[in-house]
Amino acid sequence: MAGVLLSFDIIGQKAGKRLVAQLKDKTGILELTWFQGINWVQKLLEPGKSYLVYGRVGFFNGNPQIVHPELEVLVPDQPLAKNFLEPVYSTTEKLKARGLGGRQIGKLTQLLMMQVKEKDVEENLPDEIIKQLKLPGRFKALQQIHFPQSEQDYLEAVKRIKFEELFMAQVRMNLLRSQRHRFSKGVIFEKVGDYFNDCYKNHLPFELTGAQKRVIREIRADTATGKQMNRLLQGDVGSGKTIVAVLTMLLAVDNGYQACLMAPTEILAQQHYQGIGELLAKVGVSVRLLTGSVKSAERKKILAELASGELKILLGTHAVIEEVVQFKKLGIVIIDEQHRFGVEQRARLWKKAEVPPHMLVMTATPIPRTLAMTAYGDLDYSVIDELPPGRQPITTVHRFESQRSKVMDFIRAEIDKGRQVYIIFPLIEESDKMDYENLMKGYENVKAYFPEPKFWISMVHGRQPAEQKELNMKRFVEHDTQIMVSTTVIEVGVNVPNASVMVIESSEKFGLSQLHQLRGRVGRGAEKSYCVLLTGSKLGNDARERIQIMTSTNNGFEIAEKDLELRGPGEIEGTRQSGALNFRLASIVQDRDLLEIARNMAAALLEKDPDLVSAENLQLKKFLHYRKGPVQWSKIA
Repeated sequence: MAGVLLSFDIIGQKAGKRLVAQLKDKTGILELTWFQGINWVQKLLEPGKSYLVYGRVGFFNGNPQIVHPELEVLVPDQPLAKNFLEPVYSTTEKLKARGLGGRQIGKLTQLLMMQVKEKDVEENLPDEIIKQLKLPGRFKALQQIHFPQSEQDYLEAVKRIKFEELFMAQVRMNLLRSQRHRFSKGVIFEKVGDYFNDCYKNHLPFELTGAQKRVIREIRADTATGKQMNRLLQGDVGSGKTIVAVLTMLLAVDNGYQACLMAPTEILAQQHYQGIGELLAKVGVSVRLLTGSVKSAERKKILAELASGELKILLGTHAVIEEVVQFKKLGIVIIDEQHRFGVEQRARLWKKAEVPPHMLVMTATPIPRTLAMTAYGDLDYSVIDELPPGRQPITTVHRFESQRSKVMDFIRAEIDKGRQVYIIFPLIEESDKMDYENLMKGYENVKAYFPEPKFWISMVHGRQPAEQKELNMKRFVEHDTQIMVSTTVIEVGVNVPNASVMVIESSEKFGLSQLHQLRGRVGRGAEKSYCVLLTGSKLGNDARERIQIMTSTNNGFEIAEKDLELRGPGEIEGTRQSGALNFRLASIVQDRDLLEIARNMAAALLEKDPDLVSAENLQLKKFLHYRKGPVQWSKIA
């Protein structure tokens, strides 16, 4: 508002000190209050002068008031606003107290924009794209996003800048992938041989799904080109990624190469070894397991067999990346649950062969398509979007805390049938001690319902020594205990086919992706399985929506899309910090249609001009080189 400053006064002492002024217009008197920067602000105030004042109006003792307003002297005959759109700039209380509020920053920006000429802001999009999408030029877009003459001008400027962000990201990704395809040398798997065919035709435990067959064809095509494969394989929990990994390793063995599969924990590596070792014994391929707990004599034997080439397939944990582990002819590396390994850990496997081996990284966390084409756009990626036949869908139900006794009765009935049960508690407190106390309280409650010796319970949590954690997990895997009480340290990929019930305590405190991952621990056998989401009686809107989604679908990709909508890309687990999502305006959730256009246009442009050497693309190439970020770790995996 505009008005005349009547008076001002400093009230109170020390901590309670404040500057209070009265501004009058024809509607009445508005009180202006400052708690900070008082000495500086009072120098700007002059009773009897007219001021323009901006801020949020509240009420104190029944009187209208603005706390820490922005103000400027009103120049006679100056219009209050040149147009109806005023730019809003963020500021801080400290800056405001020094007279640099949003309005002042706006004035500085306007002065700066007046100094900039069109020739100073070079265009970076090809003319053809600008014309096709009817976008304003870059200089005009920057002008109009700060000081638009109309709402239409503002919307066009926003569209232009969003498209530019998305398009540049897609061009960068496509260039990386294109350069890798053309210049990265890889070992050649020329044939599909006897080991692969014998396993495929005679020993698979079930018929492969169409999605699994499609992924194997993609991998076979990649590994036959002489270029290094760098493929991300994503598939929902239980979709059969391990069988794809086995057949890929046999492809390497058929061509005279060794293969290595690395898992994040010892228990997962053990499970892979039991399943894969049993299967490949039937086709006569040697498989060994290397983890931190392998004894010295056994370790020496494994290292010798690897170095000589006698050992064809090595499974293991981080132990496989140690310097002493040397392969004679490593052809492919497969990494299970890729987000659990750092880039440098993965890169160390490359140094174990003269020609970098092919790389297949697997994840059971479904990645939304929009996220995949931005954060993972420089990788080739495959999706297994079908579950093997015979898998029964998991029934998911929501129960309130008041229904706990009925839930426990249901668990008892399942145990009586010979089944096993997971009960998961969240990690929700800032204090490890509080989390531990919550878990122990829950554990004691479970023991009260299921007393020993009729029932036996394993407990796993982050404060346990690694050996104890492994032992307790092993007891549950081997059916020595019927109930597993755990925090979320329960591993992705742990395979206990006999477990038929997953109870998630305080499930309103979990994200969608985490709920889905936990649910995937059951439903791995032939028996009907259940997931029970236990919550308190009061649920917020977001929590209620998450519970509703979980009880209505088992499709991990649908859940991942919803998770992206609810949380945004920055919080999705596994999102790579490669700069791909550091957009100022664009959003891969709200701007999906624009992302699709940007992706298609980037692909078409690079198909015509893969090195950006044509005259119309030189400015684009110059801009990308100027904005080139740090090392692109995505080249490693």
